[in-house]
Amino acid sequence: MTMMTHEKPEYIHPLVDEAKTQLKQGKMDRREFIRVIALLGIAAPTAYSMAGLSPELGRSAQAQTPKSGGTLRVSMVVQDISEPAQYDWSEKSNIARHICEYLTITGPDNVTRPYLAESWRASEDLTVWTFNLRKDVTWHNGDIFNADDVVFNMTRWLDPATGSSNIGLFAALVEEYDSGEKDENGQAKMAKRMRPNAVEKVDSHTVRFHCKRPVLAMPENFYNYPTMIVHRDFTGDLSKAPVGTGPYTLDQFKVGEIATLKRVDKPYWGGEIYLDEIHYIDHGNASAAQLAALASGQVDMIYEFDITALKMAQSIPNTKIYEASTAQTAVARFNTEVAPFDNKKVRQAIQACIDVAPYKNIVYQGYGQEGEHHHVAQIHPEYFALPKMKKDVAKAKALLAEAGYPDGLDITIDVGNTSGTWQQTMCEVMKEQLAEAGISLQLNVMPAAKYWEIWDKTDFGLTQWTHRPLGIMVLSLAYRSGVPWNETKYANPDFDKALEKAEALINVDARREAMAEVQSILQQDAVMVQPLWRPVFFLASEKIQGLQAHPTQYHQFADVWIA
Repeated sequence: MTMMTHEKPEYIHPLVDEAKTQLKQGKMDRREFIRVIALLGIAAPTAYSMAGLSPELGRSAQAQTPKSGGTLRVSMVVQDISEPAQYDWSEKSNIARHICEYLTITGPDNVTRPYLAESWRASEDLTVWTFNLRKDVTWHNGDIFNADDVVFNMTRWLDPATGSSNIGLFAALVEEYDSGEKDENGQAKMAKRMRPNAVEKVDSHTVRFHCKRPVLAMPENFYNYPTMIVHRDFTGDLSKAPVGTGPYTLDQFKVGEIATLKRVDKPYWGGEIYLDEIHYIDHGNASAAQLAALASGQVDMIYEFDITALKMAQSIPNTKIYEASTAQTAVARFNTEVAPFDNKKVRQAIQACIDVAPYKNIVYQGYGQEGEHHHVAQIHPEYFALPKMKKDVAKAKALLAEAGYPDGLDITIDVGNTSGTWQQTMCEVMKEQLAEAGISLQLNVMPAAKYWEIWDKTDFGLTQWTHRPLGIMVLSLAYRSGVPWNETKYANPDFDKALEKAEALINVDARREAMAEVQSILQQDAVMVQPLWRPVFFLASEKIQGLQAHPTQYHQFADVWIA
């Protein structure tokens, strides 16, 4: 696939030499070195070679010669795909990403490569990013893909009226302004919008982004699932007007039932595509019905199975289990504006009851990593190892008494089992631990679809967050003040400032030191209980070739074929 490489860059960013030095001194491992210099514009094959590794390690290997034809049938929930800028779950993008595409692409190896952009260049201080767009890409309607498309999309994403989570991801391109509304205290409500001249059309195939502070992850941000590039004439419903640059178009679509994609009858800019059609069939969320559909031959692959179904998955003949180590998690998060969770001592008391050690075995059969209540995973390159928090029931009782609850507290958590019943099990373990401090936790178990209707509104809920290659990405989306996906309503200027500092640093030691402050602030403010990081599993027929497990569960089927 031509999208996975780009020409040797004429310009090498000065920070590449710094990264080389850190690699040589052992301060940066080879995986992080490859990721960083790829973000700085070095082609992925060159980045692998500079790290002393084979350029092919980041690509799927084919044991046989691929052949064209056939239909890949996938069991996955079929959700509304109308507005890509508002996508809030990977399944939506998995249907649409075969139609519309992204400026960049992050592979299963977490390395970001060119896609609709053929290359990019950052200023020495990482505040100005110039993206050169491919000139050989055509929309399905015959229009040429160009800079107007990128400017149109970025303008929509950063318009508060769109309601896109991208406004948090691209915080360096936005400004605050008085919305004209008042809060309950009569104070002006501030909102966020794109800064004047933040996005510049240089020419027909070049776009420049002017950031108010240094940003290292700009190319990586362009492969978050709501950053899908739609046509410049997009009117708000992709399912009704599926015009894209990808190799497929939408043939049939019904929410909750089926989505069928057919290969476009014209040459694809990205090279040869093997599958004729891709069918997504809805059998429910991470359910036994998905496994049954695969076992009976109704489908060739399932999106995900619940950890409780691992033995069942292992028993299905002629299939292969795919596992990805991820920064996926579920956080029991508080709405910090609503009593009793607006009292930090109450939140800290709940957090003090938690012993994370049992969750891995009870909830996930020994798989995964322990959480630390700050939403930065051990596999994130900027992770800083803080002192482990310990369960302290006496401390929890004292905090409750100080908060005005000397006789304990009754609370309810909403849980939707959005990727399996392991989420409910997690809450049940939490219930037992909280009881020791006199906190009675009731579980309100609801259908997954119902939970996603209220996930950012519930006072106390268990929300699943998917993998992001960098910890700073999820923190920007979920905890930065005033961003659409800030379900905790958390607003701490000190946290925002510390996060901005960490976002700009390439020096590994300096970045980790900066993240120590970021993680500590979030942990001490106790906006969540986060017991576990989890791997993800899916199952596919052995006849499906070229599959790789992506940590964000993105479906990248360009190299997939049916034996």
